[in-house]
Amino acid sequence: MWLLVPFVLQAASAQAPVPPTTYELLRAEHARGTVMREIDAALLSGDSVRQRLAVRAVGRFEQRALAPKVIPLLTARAASVRREAVNALGQMRSGYDLAALLTGEKDASVRAVIYETLGRTPTAPGASATAVAATNFAAAQRLTDGLRHQDPVVRAGAARGIESLLRRSARTTAPRTTTLRAIRDAVRSNSDSDTRQLLLLALTAANDRDSATVTVALRDTSAEVRRVAVALGQRWVTDDAPMVRWQALRVAGTCARAAAHVRDSSEHVALLAIDLLGELTCTNATALAALDAESDARRPWRHQAHAAVSLAKVAPGRAPAVVQRLAVSTTWQARVYAANAAKLLKDSMTLRALALDEEPNVVIAAMTTREQALRALASNHAGLALAAATQLKGDAKLASALPQLRAAFDRFTAMNRVRLRDPRAALLERVGEAADGPSTIWLRERLKDLDPAIASSAAQYLSKLTGATVLPITTRYEPAAFPSADALRGLDGATATMRIAGIGNVDLAFRFDDAPMAVHTFVTLASAGKFNGLTFHRVVPNFVIQGGSPGADEYDPITDTFMRDEVGLARNARGSLGISTRGRDTGDGQIYVNLVNNFRLDHDYTVFANVVRGLTLIDRVQEGDVIESIVVHRATTASPRRP
Repeated sequence: MWLLVPFVLQAASAQAPVPPTTYELLRAEHARGTVMREIDAALLSGDSVRQRLAVRAVGRFEQRALAPKVIPLLTARAASVRREAVNALGQMRSGYDLAALLTGEKDASVRAVIYETLGRTPTAPGASATAVAATNFAAAQRLTDGLRHQDPVVRAGAARGIESLLRRSARTTAPRTTTLRAIRDAVRSNSDSDTRQLLLLALTAANDRDSATVTVALRDTSAEVRRVAVALGQRWVTDDAPMVRWQALRVAGTCARAAAHVRDSSEHVALLAIDLLGELTCTNATALAALDAESDARRPWRHQAHAAVSLAKVAPGRAPAVVQRLAVSTTWQARVYAANAAKLLKDSMTLRALALDEEPNVVIAAMTTREQALRALASNHAGLALAAATQLKGDAKLASALPQLRAAFDRFTAMNRVRLRDPRAALLERVGEAADGPSTIWLRERLKDLDPAIASSAAQYLSKLTGATVLPITTRYEPAAFPSADALRGLDGATATMRIAGIGNVDLAFRFDDAPMAVHTFVTLASAGKFNGLTFHRVVPNFVIQGGSPGADEYDPITDTFMRDEVGLARNARGSLGISTRGRDTGDGQIYVNLVNNFRLDHDYTVFANVVRGLTLIDRVQEGDVIESIVVHRATTASPRRP
């Protein structure tokens, strides 16, 4: 149970100090290792609730030097603590001999985490290639032993481990035949859906497309298993489940199959079919007729847009009329597709017109010239500024653009939003590429930028320019202040309702125990209406949908500061919500929803909620769909008390 009250001093002897509250432990975790007093006290407290939170926090610091604080808890009385201790050692890549724990550990859930961690962190950083190969082989042997364990929980952990091991190592070290045989056997002998998916993904990583194993998996009652089996075997199948049909079309699509699915009941499948008619260069009469039909003005804009791009690839003479219609569409996403098709057609007139569009994402798609990039430097849209800086890379006249580049960087910096790292990094790179005397002075000021990544880049450019080693002044990012106990009250057990325009209501349950700060940030933003009117700008079938950007792109944040990651044992299962990042502790409030089980995202992305009603509605979300509102329902809490 979460105790969200500040620490209250009570009379206690020096020999028995009052242990920290869970609120204090959360605050110490947020400090990322700079405040260890409360965490150390909790680790030594003997209280399983406090120990679990403390050891999880240490793992999230990802500092190998802290391993000695974790190791004693491998023999803690509570299995929940031992699980977190094992995971923490893996998260910090400690190099600890976890396999030795299998001898004495009896709890199935702990053994499962041991096996999983053996697979994802078999060697410590810096090991030689020979040592890595030997360690991977030993880990594979251990994990295949785990696949034969009598307890299905343990087998599932071993499956997670073997999938992770082969995904990371199979490209450089081919797995042995005995390993592959053990995985195939496990596919046949296990009926658990997640376990089977993991084993099939392990075979996929090893490029082992055993026909008999694929055939067995295709008969599974789980659409998730069949989807992975189709991807592994690259088989064409007909299936009632849209995720399986999409996968079959993706890996085994032909012109005839694509043409037959442009009116599929699943829009994911239909749009893929339209795209494939272009990608596969389908020029037969049936394919062209299908594209003509989908590009008709009476069809939904997404069908028209995808058809325009495919027509530009396979029948350029049929595309211009569609492109011109889309170029003046009131839906800006359609104008983006018009720009993409115009590039294929080399239609410079349409591109010039779209490069002046009021919507930044359209300008990005249409940008082709230096002049357009220079004009875009005046925009406050992070994605557009980034695109402009990218367009100017290697420009012969880059030096003449230095004043504009510096001004754009300073303008984004003045917004006081550290999260605007991407455009500032690209602008800084261009300045460093063609720096002059004034730029050298300017770069020295950037050594104390609030973002240590920017300060470090400035130091690198200065070192190159001056020939002397220059060090950044800023070396650590200061996060947002930790919220008060009152701000966290009622979040444990809270829910929310997300209304998606034209689709319906989706109910969410927060995972406060796993990611309290992410839940707090999301709830704060949602309660202030910050998500209202924003779109899902990224839709990747059989992967994720992503949204929550004011700029409808990857680079414009909804928060002013970076969010701390809260990774751990929470799973990126189908229907879970996570925080989008591009590196450790770089969350900006953008969210993603897993459309399938994305095991490879585990331990790298914060999972903070689950869809509990309306998952089939999530399956219908397409690019540009709008989040109308998110209403939060806080839990009713009793009076706070200490344990």
